[in-house]
Amino acid sequence: MEYKFYGWEHADAPAVTDEYGTIKTPLHLYDALSDLWCEYTCAPRMRKNWSRQVRTLGQCSITAFLAQDIFGGRVYGIPREGGNYHCYNVVGDCVFDLTSEQFGNEVLCYENNPEQFREVHFAKEEKRQRYEYLKNELKKRFSA
Repeated sequence: MEYKFYGWEHADAPAVTDEYGTIKTPLHLYDALSDLWCEYTCAPRMRKNWSRQVRTLGQCSITAFLAQDIFGGRVYGIPREGGNYHCYNVVGDCVFDLTSEQFGNEVLCYENNPEQFREVHFAKEEKRQRYEYLKNELKKRFSA
């Protein structure tokens, strides 16, 4: 598979859990999620623009927190218009953004951004439900 997400070249953070079977690196997670991201897992405000060609659209926070479950580390957010944040992962020296492709050629800044917390993001019930759906689908297909 050809990778285009930010940090793919060094996305070698090891899994800190074996709960997801063969998913051992962020590259494996990206491969698995490429078949799982869908219109339902997309943020509701972006669904009208979601397609298989732009499958990472509206998937950032649920994907970043799922990656945190598997690889540890922290989730950070790049400030966006309207007070929203685009979430990505930092595990040690490894910085990766599995959903960066949704921005096309726009260059994002991955330095000095605020940490994001699932308690804040998942206070939105629909977001928590999308995260749980993605997590359960991943477990069904890849758990040991």
